[in-house]
Amino acid sequence: MNTPIAGAPRRVIVGVSGATGTALAVRALQLLGAAGVERHLVISPAARRTAAYEMPEAAFDAEVVHNFRDIGASIASGSYPVDAMIVIPCSVKTLGAIASGVSENLLVRAADVTLKERRRLVLCVRETPLHLGHLRAMVTATEIGAIIAPPMPAFYAQPESLDDVVDHIVARALSLIGVHVPGAPPWQGTPASAARTEDHSQAGSGGPSSAPGRPSR
Repeated sequence: MNTPIAGAPRRVIVGVSGATGTALAVRALQLLGAAGVERHLVISPAARRTAAYEMPEAAFDAEVVHNFRDIGASIASGSYPVDAMIVIPCSVKTLGAIASGVSENLLVRAADVTLKERRRLVLCVRETPLHLGHLRAMVTATEIGAIIAPPMPAFYAQPESLDDVVDHIVARALSLIGVHVPGAPPWQGTPASAARTEDHSQAGSGGPSSAPGRPSR
């Protein structure tokens, strides 16, 4: 299992693979930078090709940008201190390679190192529909310590633009590696839920035991 992160991470590896979702990667890098995190970036050739279609002017900002083929890079070793890694978006090819431990490039090698050192690894797998091979790869990755976090939009946040959707997805993913984005507070429940909680609190402090909505024991 992954070791829990104590406090905000100081150094994070960001892997970007060839699945659709360039905007997610760009925004993740921006928010990590705003949080003062040192970013080590690995982008696959397929990801650059996807970016050329989706966001031709995309800027992948990071303190360190590693060569995808450089398996001798600092992040290829477990002795190099890193707090966590996120692959956003994560293609099923990259998912499968991570699940099987086939470290043929730096992105997969860094993920493998993250797992073997019991650090947090989040895979934002982007594919649909899923066949059994995809699902089995997700199960295997989960069993060896990764967190599978598909970039799913949340409509309860009442997004008003595509940027809102991207921000919510990225903020949720980054929270899994201990980075909390200002302006993206955790869900606190509906007003009705809050009212029921208040009712329960009052009932527990001397109210009638038969108060409506009181949980049974």
